[in-house]
Amino acid sequence: MTEKSEKTGNHFDWQRFLRRWQEEWVPSEDDTVELAEGDMTLADLALSAPPATEAETAAAEKRLGTRLPPSYRQFLGVSNGWRLDGGSIYRLGAAHEIDWFGDPFDMTPLYQQGLTERSTEQEVLLAGMWRRALQLETDSDMSYALLDPGDTDEHGEWALYVYKGWSGEFPDRYLSFRAYMQEMYQYFHSARAGLPGFVNDTTRALDADVERAREEALSGRWETARELLAEAQRYGRPRALGMLRQLDALAHGLGYGRYGFGGLVADPRCTGELVPVMAAAHLRDERPGAPPRRFPLGAETDDDVTAAADAILARVRDGSYRYAPDGAFGEAVAEAWESARWGDTDTAWQLIRAALPSWSPPGPDLLAPLGLLGDPVLGPVVTRERGLELLATPRADRPGPAADPVPDLDPPGLCWLAEPLRWNAPHGSYRCLWVEGAEPEALPGLVGEDGGAGLTAPPRRPAGWFPHDVRRRDDSAPWEDRAVVAVGRTGSGWAFGFDTAPRPSEPGNFFVSPAAAASCDGRAVVLWVRRGRDDAPAVFHLSVAERGEELYAYTLRGTDVERSGPVPAALDPEEVLHSVDDADRERRLLAAVQDEFGLSLPRHALAEGILPHLTTRSWNRAPREGEVYAYATVHLGRR
Repeated sequence: MTEKSEKTGNHFDWQRFLRRWQEEWVPSEDDTVELAEGDMTLADLALSAPPATEAETAAAEKRLGTRLPPSYRQFLGVSNGWRLDGGSIYRLGAAHEIDWFGDPFDMTPLYQQGLTERSTEQEVLLAGMWRRALQLETDSDMSYALLDPGDTDEHGEWALYVYKGWSGEFPDRYLSFRAYMQEMYQYFHSARAGLPGFVNDTTRALDADVERAREEALSGRWETARELLAEAQRYGRPRALGMLRQLDALAHGLGYGRYGFGGLVADPRCTGELVPVMAAAHLRDERPGAPPRRFPLGAETDDDVTAAADAILARVRDGSYRYAPDGAFGEAVAEAWESARWGDTDTAWQLIRAALPSWSPPGPDLLAPLGLLGDPVLGPVVTRERGLELLATPRADRPGPAADPVPDLDPPGLCWLAEPLRWNAPHGSYRCLWVEGAEPEALPGLVGEDGGAGLTAPPRRPAGWFPHDVRRRDDSAPWEDRAVVAVGRTGSGWAFGFDTAPRPSEPGNFFVSPAAAASCDGRAVVLWVRRGRDDAPAVFHLSVAERGEELYAYTLRGTDVERSGPVPAALDPEEVLHSVDDADRERRLLAAVQDEFGLSLPRHALAEGILPHLTTRSWNRAPREGEVYAYATVHLGRR
């Protein structure tokens, strides 16, 4: 039973609590050995002791010069001491054995010297605790159970600290003696949860709560499910951890931490849902160029599961992994993947959202289609907000109201490029190319470098990734400027390539817009923006071509405009920027381009780096006879 079931009003039923603890006790492996060898008897291993009389408790209080805190005083009236089976505190003494700690190791100066004017109240209390604390334990592994009369609550309870002298760590703090004992009871259960014969009223009630939590989670009531599972997990119930971690992965998002799902990962029916998430979290912390680290599954698995996990890790690492569940949900996932792979992540989520009720768990303790998070294309689609929506959506044909849909992520058009940069912005300076009516797979043939690899999987980005990488390839001529673009498709049917990290240059004397080469079968548009101070556009270039010929172009530097061809009035910067403030110039220019051609870019897909990449031919031509191209190379290093 939990703490709630032991309380009647403000009274805690110590007699019931301790009696049940004693009745549920079974020997540990070490206890069994000592019993078999005759070194101990069952009586020696009893947890409880006879209760202290009121006179004994009063005598202890008189000797100590203080009244004991309520929960500890009540405990003594039920059991005068207690043997703790597990942890570093072995026995709590009787009333006549407890005494003031007195700080025998002179810990007070050590903690006080770290105090500053910014120290918290709790840090100040801890520094003074050592000299005023009451020592409860009489047997331990160099550890101390200390009640602090200076750290009290509104009920007169004293905080209890457990200091492990061998650990070098700060002591663990508990709100009261009762809180400490309840956690030790949970630890006692957790340590024995795997024993075949450890079955009692408490384990049966908690296991029933776990089964109820499963139904609550599948019905969309995930917060209720989480409360039930968290309580069961504190008692070490075998199924609780795997279910709880599934809810946490979706509620917090993949970047929250590493995920282990306990023994659930050893079930081959769960491999396809759980291992991809573990692999993605594992690889997120892998540093570029570092040797691969061991992939721990966190549970003992058979050879088939281990081999399947290694294969999934390899595919997640090289970007080839695809989440492919069965049935109607799997069909929707496949369609969503096709949308997301070219940047339309909002449509992808709408497809997944609509199909969620049809998802059916392949294993009995699976609660959600967690494998989505491990897919390099679909994983970034399931943001934290969408993960919460997923959890609130009834699944596996369970009845219940649909969850409130979260808003789409991608703003329309191009004007979002002019917004202040976010921490994960896919651009600072940027350049991009659109080709009307073309499929993204056609871009390598139109603008790809000669002999290039075509479209490639996006590079895997470790934690702390920063989008700007302006290193020049070793095989490039000094004047060359090959763009590495993320490739996708707009909702209006234009293929695009977007360079998130162009070299710190701009359209110059050797610049040749790729628009003409890209426009052999229709129109093509090229945009190049180099930002200056305060993120204002120092250079804004637009060029438009059709069927292999450039129709018009302009390059705006400050207030100076260079034109070629008849620029339409709707795009002419002098017309567009008439009476426009400097802060609004980029947005107005982008709005003109998006309105003229119906262009857009997918912010979320670019920010998350899920689009395939393409290395283009150089955006600069070679210098001609008589032309000079100057450059400098700077090497930084130690003398």
